[in-house]
Amino acid sequence: MSLRRTVPAVLTGAVLGTLGTKPTSAWYRDLDRPSWEPPTVVFPVAWTSLYAATATAVARAMDATDSSSVRRDLERRLWANMALNAGWCWLFFTAHKPRLALAELLLLEASTADLARRCARVDAGAGALLAPYVGWNAFAAALNAEIVRRNG
Repeated sequence: MSLRRTVPAVLTGAVLGTLGTKPTSAWYRDLDRPSWEPPTVVFPVAWTSLYAATATAVARAMDATDSSSVRRDLERRLWANMALNAGWCWLFFTAHKPRLALAELLLLEASTADLARRCARVDAGAGALLAPYVGWNAFAAALNAEIVRRNG
């Protein structure tokens, strides 16, 4: 199975993103955030599930095609998606640039939707596995946008 190719990409994104995430920082605590923001403990649980589903979905799609060019394309797009994923953490939590992070998050959402579409072309189930990731990014964008609105 292609998990040996997708897991390193996802783990790299997860580790780099975690290193840039600082939800206990004074800066983050001082932000005016909406009441509908999930508790901090929800995020690692959600991301663990999303990362596992992402690695599995892309591996499944890679295994479903006979085309080496499609496999390479899916793997490249996964690495790009994980770079965007980790980049948001650094822009938001480390650089303290919520507006720029929101713009980057919109790119991440486009990348995630595109990855889901491409996976679904070769394996409908693989595309469906990415639906929660697309949905979570949309929720994150709404939350990020609300933080920008409240904090200028």
